This record gives sequence, C-alpha cells and structure tokens, in this order.
Amino acid sequence: MLWRRAAAFAARAHKNQWRKDGRTPYYSHPVRVCLTVSQVFGCSDEVALCAALLHDTIEDTQTDYEDVLDAFGEDVARCVAALTKNMALPEDVREPEYDQRMLRADWRAKLVKLADALDNLDDLVNWQSENDAENFRKMISRCDRALALLTEGPTHPTLHRAAQIVERAKQEALVGAAARTKAPARAAARRRG
Repeated sequence: MLWRRAAAFAARAHKNQWRKDGRTPYYSHPVRVCLTVSQVFGCSDEVALCAALLHDTIEDTQTDYEDVLDAFGEDVARCVAALTKNMALPEDVREPEYDQRMLRADWRAKLVKLADALDNLDDLVNWQSENDAENFRKMISRCDRALALLTEGPTHPTLHRAAQIVERAKQEALVGAAARTKAPARAAARRRG
C-alpha cells in the first residue's frame, strides 16, 4: 500500500524534529493528520492519505518535489506541493500566494489542509504557555482560512463533511476558551467579595 510507504518516508524525513511543545516528536503530527483524514473525515482515498502523511516534508525537511514525485507519483506530489508554503517569499506575499494556490488545489489537498488545521487546533488546546491567547487567536484564524479555501475550485462531498467537523471543533474551542477566561475572573471576584 502506498500510504504505508508514505508513513515510513515521513518518519525518516521528520527524524529528530519536535513539535512546538519541545517534547512531542514532529512525526506524530502527520500521523494524526492522516488519521483525521481517514477516521474523522471518513476518507480512504490513497492520494489523500499519502498527502496527509507527507504534507510537511517539502516545507520542513530536506525533501523536494522531485523526491515526492519519484516515490509517490504526480497526484501525491501535486497535493503535497499545494500544501507547501514558499518560505523564500516575504510573509505578506507568501500567505496570499499560498491561499490562492490552495483555492485551486485538488480536493484532497484541501481535505488535508482541514485535517492539519484541526490537528493544530487540538494541539493548541492541550498546550499551556504564556502565549496561549495570541496563539489561540492565530489558530482560530488558520481554521477560518482553511474553511475559506472551500469557496472555489474542486469540491467533493467529503470536504463538506470535514468542514462541518472543523467548524464544530472551532466553535467548541471558542466556548472552552471563553470559559477558561471567565473562570479566573469569577474566582478573583469571589475572593474580593
């Protein structure tokens, strides 16, 4: 199965990389994104599963487009390339260019983007740091951007189901964040009162 080769390839490519918490191996992220595509979104398309496993390899490792093309074929390579930001561009040019490319991307690349946004949101909800509020705002914005990608270009019924799941998770995260913000204020008011 192609996705099994993609899993091994991604594990080697992300070797010695860590998530932002400094404790979690980076490879857990593409695996969770793949599991989200498969188990949460209900997609068994092999190109989508491979793209999920490989989605950060060109952007964050020594892997290039030709490596992915040679190992996994044109459909997978195009999806991974669509998911790759051009880090050589300044951020104010890079982000709009990326969004425009993703609008036209294959539905499977968009599905992986939604799974990536959902996994990053889940990660943030579990992290604790002094930058939580700012990071949370950025992550909600990224979820909104991923959802906005569905407005143009290729579509698929799985995308609509995935978008509903991401929107629900985003709303739950917002409610949870509001409750966490109010709890310290209520406790302080009780101490004063």
